[in-house]
Order: sequence, then C-alpha cells, then structure tokens
Amino acid sequence: MSAQPEHAFGAAANDTDAQETREWLDALSAVIATGGRERGHFLLEHLLEQARQEGIDMPFSATTGYVNTIEPQDEERCPGDLEMEERLRAYMRWNAMAMVVKANRLHPEDGGDLGGHISSFASVATMFGCGFNHFWHAESENHGGDCLYIQGHSSPGVYARAFLEGRLTEDQLLHFRQEVGGKGLSSYPHPKLMPHFWQFPTVSMGLGPLMAIYQARFLKYLHARGIADTANRKVWAFLGDGEMDEVESMGAIGVATREKLDNLIFVVNCNLQRLDGPVRGNGKVIQELEGEFRGAGWNVIKLVWGSYWDPLLARDKDGILRQVMMETLDGDYQHMKANDGAYVRKHFFGRHPKLLEMVAKMSDEDIWRLNRGGHDPQKVYAAYHRAVNHKGQPTVLLVKTVKGFGMGRAGEGKNIAHQAKKMSDEDIRAFRDRFNIPIPDDRLPEIPFYKPEEDTPEMKYLHARRQALGGYLPKRRARADEQLPVPPLEAFKAVLEPTAEGREISTTQAFVRFLTTLLRDKQLGPRAVPILVDEARTFGMEGLFRQIGIYNPEGQKYTPQDRDQVSYYKEDQAGQILQEGINEAGGMASWMAASTSYSTNNRIMVPFYIYYSMFGLQRVGDLAWAAGDMQARGFLLGGTSGRTTLNGEGLQHEDGHSHILAQTIPNCVSYDPSFAHEVGVILHHGLKGMVERQDNVFYYITLLNENYAMPGLQPGTEEQIIKGMYLALPAAGKDRAPLVNLLGSGSILRESIAARDLLDKDWGVRANVWSCPSFNQLAREGQDCERWNLLHPTDKPRVPFVAQQLQPHAGPVVASTDYIKAYVEQIRPFLPKGQGYKVLGTDGFGRSDFRSRLREHFEINRHYIAVAALKGLSEEGKVPAARVAEAIAKYGLDADKINPLHA
Repeated sequence: MSAQPEHAFGAAANDTDAQETREWLDALSAVIATGGRERGHFLLEHLLEQARQEGIDMPFSATTGYVNTIEPQDEERCPGDLEMEERLRAYMRWNAMAMVVKANRLHPEDGGDLGGHISSFASVATMFGCGFNHFWHAESENHGGDCLYIQGHSSPGVYARAFLEGRLTEDQLLHFRQEVGGKGLSSYPHPKLMPHFWQFPTVSMGLGPLMAIYQARFLKYLHARGIADTANRKVWAFLGDGEMDEVESMGAIGVATREKLDNLIFVVNCNLQRLDGPVRGNGKVIQELEGEFRGAGWNVIKLVWGSYWDPLLARDKDGILRQVMMETLDGDYQHMKANDGAYVRKHFFGRHPKLLEMVAKMSDEDIWRLNRGGHDPQKVYAAYHRAVNHKGQPTVLLVKTVKGFGMGRAGEGKNIAHQAKKMSDEDIRAFRDRFNIPIPDDRLPEIPFYKPEEDTPEMKYLHARRQALGGYLPKRRARADEQLPVPPLEAFKAVLEPTAEGREISTTQAFVRFLTTLLRDKQLGPRAVPILVDEARTFGMEGLFRQIGIYNPEGQKYTPQDRDQVSYYKEDQAGQILQEGINEAGGMASWMAASTSYSTNNRIMVPFYIYYSMFGLQRVGDLAWAAGDMQARGFLLGGTSGRTTLNGEGLQHEDGHSHILAQTIPNCVSYDPSFAHEVGVILHHGLKGMVERQDNVFYYITLLNENYAMPGLQPGTEEQIIKGMYLALPAAGKDRAPLVNLLGSGSILRESIAARDLLDKDWGVRANVWSCPSFNQLAREGQDCERWNLLHPTDKPRVPFVAQQLQPHAGPVVASTDYIKAYVEQIRPFLPKGQGYKVLGTDGFGRSDFRSRLREHFEINRHYIAVAALKGLSEEGKVPAARVAEAIAKYGLDADKINPLHA
C-alpha cells in the first residue's frame, strides 16, 4: 500500500507513531475498496462506540468534508429534459428580472421606488425549477398536496413561472407591488392579499422554519388520529443561510428529530450572503449548519459543487483540492464570484502548486464555468430524490449557490446584490445574452416580458410536468369543502346558568366546561385541538389527559408516576391534546397549523391554545400577525389575565396590555369576559362563524383564575355581549338621585359592582353597571360609524353602539379595567356628547402582592371607581367638589403618592 502524503493529514505534530497512523488509514482504505463506503462507515461507528466504552469520551466532529454528500456515481439521474428545463428557467429569470426593474422604472410621477428583489430568485431558480418539475405535488384526488414555504424574497420568480403557466397575466406582472387597485401582486407570499395563490407567509425571517416544523408535525397528528391521510405529503421549507441566524429558525429543530418528521425537508440556500454582506466571512456557514443539524439528529445532505468540479475531485488523489476547499473562507468564496476566472486561478488554485498544475490546461473561462451545486440541475435532482426517500428523520439540504447568479456587474456575488432592483441598459443586454432570451435589440429598452406560444415544445413540457404532479402550485384553498354543524347554544347550559351557592367558579373553569361539552359532540368534538404549554394543571385541564390523551407518535413507553390517579398523564399515538412543554412559540406554531387546516388539509379543525396571557401576544406577536395573514381560524385563550390577577407572580407575569396588542391585528376578535355565560356566548359565536360560515377571523379571549358566583345569562343580551357591551346591573335607589354609568370588564367588573354599592350606601348616588366584554369591538364599530358618516355627509348619521347603549342613561361614565388606560380610551370619541368620561387602568409595571393591594396600588378598585364617579358628577355640577375630597379621605386614598406608571 502506498503511504499517504504528509500534507493530507497535516503530518500532525502530536502524532507519536506516524507508521501506525499510516497502517490504520491504509486498512480503512482497503475496507472501503473491498466492502464499500457503507462497510467503512459501519466499522467507524463501532470503533467510536468501543472507544466510548473504553473511557474515551472526547467528542468527534459532526461535520464532513467540504464536498457533496452524494458521490457522482450514486446520483439518481434526472428523468426530465434538462435542456428544455434550462430554457424555461431562463425565461423565468428574465421575467422575474423584468418585473422588478419595470416596477422601479415606470410611473416616476408617483415618486419613490417600489423595491423588489432580483438576486434571491437568481440564486434559487434551479432548485425551484427542479421542485416544480419533478417533486412538488399539488392537491389532487390521490394526493393531499405538498406544503411549500417559499423563500419570501424570491416571489418574483414564482410569479414568473405562474405567468408562463397562464395563471397570471402580463397586466398583473406590470402591477407588481401595486395592490391598491385590486389587480396587483403582493411583494412577498401573503395569503391575505392573494388568498387563492400563497399558502404561507414566510418573509418575516425565521417564522417559515418554525411554522414548517409544526406543520409537518400536524400532518402526522391528523394521520394518527384518522382525520386525513397525509402519509405521502411533504413539507418543503426554503430558507436563506442568513435567515438561519434568526433564533426561531433553529429553535425547534430538536422537535423535528424527536417527532421523526421524515415528511419535512429544509432547503437552505447557502449563497453566503445576508442582506448587507457575507453570512460568515471569517468562517464556513455550510459546515456550521451541518454540525448543528447533524448534532440535532437530522439527515444532512450537502450540495456544494456542480458537475464541472467532478473531474477535478476525481483526480484529487492526495486530497489537496479538498483541503483547500475546506480552508477557503466564505468571504473569499464570495470575493471570487464577484471577479473572474483569472482571479479564481490565482487566489484559489494558486494556494498550492499541484492545484495550479491540475488546471494548467483549463482556460480562465473554463475555470469560471466551475459551478456551485445549487446551479446544477442534475445534482439538485439527486439531492431532492434522496431527501424525499429518506425515512425516520427530517432532512436538511445545504445547497451552495451564488446570490445574483446571472446578474453580472449589476450584483452577481456582490454585497449590494440583495438591494439590487435596478439594472442599466447594458446590464439588461448582458443578462439577455447570458440566458439567450429571444428578444431583439430594438425592444430591449422596454424590457418586455417573454412568453413562448402555447404550442411550442417548451410550453407543452411546462404544463405536462405540472399535470403529472396534480396541477399548479402554489395554490391555496380558501374554504374547506366539508360542512360541520355547531351544537346549539343550549347545549352549553353548564356555563350559561347561575352557579349554585357555594359553587363559585372562574371563567377559566367555564372555558374548560365549555370545551368538555364540545369534546362530547360526535361531529365537532374530534376536530377540537387543545394546545397546552405545560400549564394544564394551572388551568384545571388535567382531566382531559385521560379523557382524550396527549398526542405522542410513539405512544407511552413508560409508566407515568401518577398512573393510579384518575387524571394521570396519558400519552397516546392517537391523543388529541398537543402538549408543547414550556414553549409558547411552538404552541403558537401548532395552533397556526391547526387553525389553517381548512386550507392546507381541507379539514376544519378548531384549535384552543391556552397560555399565560403575558406570554402570548407579547412573546409571539410576529407569529400572531402572520396568523392574521394566513387567515387563521381558532381560539387563543390568555389565562390568568390582567395586571392584578396573577397576584404572586410579579412584573414579568402580569399582563395589562395584551388586548392592545390584539387590537393591532385586523382579523383578531378579542374579548375580556367577566362571567361564565359571557365565555359561553363568545365561544359559541366564534364556533358558528369560523366553522359554519368559515369566517376568516380568530378569537383572543382572556380568562381569570378568581372564583366567584356567576349570575347566568340574561336572555336577549347575547347580541350585546358579542358587540361588546350590555347592562349587567341597572341602577337602584331614588329616581331623582344623581346617576353614573360604571363600565368594566374581566376581574375589575366586580369592583365596579362593589363601587355601585358604595355610591348608593355612602353618597346616595345611583349607578348602572355595564359589562363590556370587548372595548376593542366597541372601538372598531365606532370607527366604522365615524368613517361612514365622513363619507356620507348628507345621509342620516349612524350612531355608535356605545352611544346607543348609554344615551338613555344620562350621567358621567367611569371605565375601570385590569388593562392600561389606552384599552378603554379607544371608545371616548363614540360616547354620547355631554357625558363625561373617566378612565382607570393599570399603566406601569406589575408587581407581586395580594390582589386587593395591587388594585389599590394601580387605583382601579371600588374606592377609586367611586371617587371617579363623584368627580364626574361634580364636574357636571350635580355634587359639590367637597364631596369628592370627603370620599378620598373616607376611603383613605393617598392623594400624594407616586403615579403607579412611574413607581
């Protein structure tokens, strides 16, 4: 056997026996030569295990060489017409470029640029083409359809394909990023704006990877429970290497391994550039990601080099080329692709004399032609084929490309590539020539779109490939075909009736009773998806463990510690509960998968995700916004809500602003109910809308952990509850006594009721108590009225619902809630004219103490409500100002203490 060259293994200075080292290496080479690579790998794995047993616990590298995972001789050959696909891909590249450049050249009178991205699709075009032509199934009779999380900045390329397919018109392409007129194309994948086209919003970096993982898991969940056959469906997520720096991108990759999501494929487009520069200029991002994914248990496929490198690598018997490939930094690779073949010869091959000798007969043009793997359609096909056929693990493909491929001086491999949205006439001419687009010189100034005639071989091939895969993608289902009836409101009487004396409950318990009743419904019950983030016992939901089980694809292999209890921790392959652990982002991603199941799976599901309200919209607000874009349908339930309710937990647990955050999402309908019957009416109304009518809204409902008597539903108030306001307790006392209106929601409504009694007993003032389950809904309705009145000046003005309710009850209005003042300030413009308005709220940081002390601290309790009511009456001249001062003294209020906002 020939000795290995010194440089290949560094002639390690710490090698105490070079002869023995050579013998071990020669032995391994012999095994591989006779038994194959798999036999060699088998022996190495057993050697490592033996080393661990012998006490050698030093870690070994999780990375492989900087070469392709799949050897040329092992590549599955692409069955397609690669020349035909290359021509089609060239047309798409041209149309994508033209779309962006035209959008930024036309309409100078409107001022400013519309933006857009050329370079991202330029780098990923070959990977997209391979997927669309050979792998990605549309929904059909025999296939549920693959889920595509498209790299957001590459949307022009997807539009360019849809244009060739006849799914988009030239007029639509001309209105790229011009949506106000109703015929434009959205900047990025937005289901809200293009409800029949885009499935998933992905351009908020990091959300695509996270959503894709939980989408793949939800497909497994549906299959395990027998709701839908998802066995042959795949979830593909296209990501940028710069995007992988987002915490969400890598945060759940362990979940994918634990759940054995072999229906999940990540494709990381490693063009080595983020928005403004190299991703890892001083390192190698592909190697870094390989180590992280392989360490997490993923199947890793690296596609670094294209076919033009294969002969050179085959001649690299002593490993010099592989060594230089590994030693060259990403920043250097980027620099090389921004130059030419002569530069590559000098600065890459020039790193070793033998490499210069290896390419001596190659011209600079030949060297420049040496391609990266992501631009080689045969190698992309081979990588995809291996990924879709891998079992037992999720797969990540790390594919090396050039950002701005084909753009030449306008951006190829340059730091400015991401921002490139304009090209000079000379650059456009070079682009045409490089991709051989049949557009004559005299038409180049107008940058026309190019589409071959329908009877050409290219177009016939384009349509044939998609027909073979079930139809065109991307495509979104806007409504489920199935219809599921919702049980009548009377079926939930357990939460509608008054509670018996001594049987006080919380609104959280009311929710659990509602859910328990729903789960018993034979048609809709199996479609309920309870989602928990490790707080089932906090919310009193542990009874569901045994009733419906916790989903685990492997069942329960252990005996739970609480097995002898009625509500033991039961995991099951067909379990209905999704238990996410301490993981709000994962819980939200699961909820999003379930809440859009009507679209992705043609199955209506009703997810109920319950969590600490402080750790909901504040923590996962970007996901909630994306859920609005995705047209999610389901229930978010913020437990132990309010600034003063979770009394012992303190500043970071006490929520006083989640309803303000909810109000920012246009299709989020939010409520802060006080009583069990309100919870029941709201949940039932949401079910009717989202399940029966398939309304594109989702609900955010805050719940309490305080137990108190529930008054029961007043017949006829159901619609008012939904609108946001009803008279819960009319004023009592002498008819001529001054009248005030006390508004409240959630836990603080009971303080308003107590203030009503104080005002009557201590000051002879009558008070109506209004339950306002949703100041947000009241504000939205008021804004609608205000807009209508603005645009219909000669018609009879519309009166906001708040004003309609309060007009018959003259007198000042006092609103007190467990949320910041801005929550109830929203309705001030819509109150009847002449009625004063006092707002109490919990602005400032929370803190730990007893509820009563916290409510005194934040100045929202019964005493402050009573004082505010008297102050309002004094401003109307109905009681003397001295009465207010007297009340302050009587209730021991500290008029000189620091404002809670600054305390």
